[in-house]
Amino acid sequence: MAANSGNHYYNKNLQPYANSLRKNMTKAEACLWKYVLKAGQMKGFQFRRQRPVLKYIADFMCKELMLIIEVDGITHHWEEASRKDEQKQRALEAAGFTVLRFSDEEVLSNINRVYDYLEDWIEKKTNRQS
Repeated sequence: MAANSGNHYYNKNLQPYANSLRKNMTKAEACLWKYVLKAGQMKGFQFRRQRPVLKYIADFMCKELMLIIEVDGITHHWEEASRKDEQKQRALEAAGFTVLRFSDEEVLSNINRVYDYLEDWIEKKTNRQS
């Protein structure tokens, strides 16, 4: 298990599973990655996909912003999945991360709104820090 925040709670034991998820991203995750987060497109910040953090795998993570972005498909509405999501979010927030969630539908049907929301969130976060 990750020992401290210096490595942003990276969990190398989950790396093989994270690699598998990275190769099999959902359509919504792939769109968010390609059109919003990849290669510093979001205000120059570097995001990593399927990042092992604590005992979880975050869909997307930006270390500099301590930001995790989760893209939730239909299965996340099920009670068991919803309970696990809440547990994951509480643990990540306790470690100092902000967790932002978007549904598959939001990403696929209105990616510009998702982009604008993230851009606005980053703008407010970076202005508070400076």
